[in-house]
Amino acid sequence: MVKERQSWLCVGLDMNPEAFGPGELHNLKEHTFNVIDATREFAVAYKPNFAFFERWGAAGFAWLEETVSYIGDDFIKIADAKRGDIGNTAAQYAKGIFGHFGFDGVTLSPYMGRDSIDPFLMDQEKGVFILCRTSNPSAKDVQDGSASGQPLYETVAQLGNDLNTRDNVGLVVGATAPEELSRIREIAPELPFLIPGVGAQGGDLEHSVRVGNQSGVGLINVSRGISFVGDLSESTIHTAAREYVEDMREAMG
Repeated sequence: MVKERQSWLCVGLDMNPEAFGPGELHNLKEHTFNVIDATREFAVAYKPNFAFFERWGAAGFAWLEETVSYIGDDFIKIADAKRGDIGNTAAQYAKGIFGHFGFDGVTLSPYMGRDSIDPFLMDQEKGVFILCRTSNPSAKDVQDGSASGQPLYETVAQLGNDLNTRDNVGLVVGATAPEELSRIREIAPELPFLIPGVGAQGGDLEHSVRVGNQSGVGLINVSRGISFVGDLSESTIHTAAREYVEDMREAMG
């Protein structure tokens, strides 16, 4: 899909209600579908953030179902859920995300080890992105800490390699940590990367798309920089998505 479309764009659907005022679920839902329509030409993936849907309760889950259906089967659908439990609990999360909602991939926290990841890997057609070196400022508090004589994010990257027996494991690596991104690509040359932090967080787009795709595939996630740009019109969102993809293509040469 990336080669066919010459795009590495994942559109993050972090549907912040503050843009429309409290209680404006109807307008927020309409905006979600407008974002999808405005970016179909350029996106290869969409990543709904569960928190912005869950906060509305049953109505939010119905909206999430509608959103997944609206995206359709021509795009990779990633559940930004950051699940991180073990055993039967993890198995139920997997059934809900992959079976009920119909996502293709999910973000996971590795803190509880491979027991929290294995239940999501049983179906070779479904994939995971393990949080490795994230884009938030305080990521260094834990992820840069030493584990077995190396930074924790390096241990997580190697864990991703070890778990990738079905070719359905990837890593979340933030664009705001360019040196760590390069190091993780060295450790995991073939794993897909999901790279947030470009746009509002100020990550380096050119470095991210080049390093992310120098051996494996690196999807560049943009959320606020597309979904809530300018006057929120479809034309403005369409232009923002096009400009991001044009910059990616230029970086890739």
